[in-house]
Amino acid sequence: MDDRAFARAAEEYAARLYTVAYRLLGNRADAEDAVQRALLKAFAARAAYAPRWAVSTWLYRVLGNVCMDELRRRRTRARAAEALRAGGAGRRRSRVERVDLERALAAVPREARLLLALRYVDGLSHRELAAIRGISVNTVKSQLARGKAILRARLEGDGDGQD
Repeated sequence: MDDRAFARAAEEYAARLYTVAYRLLGNRADAEDAVQRALLKAFAARAAYAPRWAVSTWLYRVLGNVCMDELRRRRTRARAAEALRAGGAGRRRSRVERVDLERALAAVPREARLLLALRYVDGLSHRELAAIRGISVNTVKSQLARGKAILRARLEGDGDGQD
């Protein structure tokens, strides 16, 4: 892919990439950084782009990897911060609910979390998700179902929802 084609693709998909990154990462600055890092990585690897894939599929895949790396880093930092806050009292209900949602989402395997965001935030089809992640459509469906079940169980307080 030449520079001009890459620039057109980046411009065309930047807003959609941002939406997915924001849904995965939960804050504007991190989402903007993730999109920028994903586009830089994609630009550096543009010579390896395989035209058999849609450009959007390739960019979503790069973005998904960048977001998963960020979520891994956050999880490590969050554990340390949570240990410090464990004794704190007087949390507002909205904060507790947000923390509950974050914990429930953290219980969902990262691949399923990415698929959930791409499916329900960006509206991608099962086939598109399969192409982005390099897995079969049936695997996409099972990971989505498992992710939703874990999320539902965690939010309803029915246990951890995991095996």
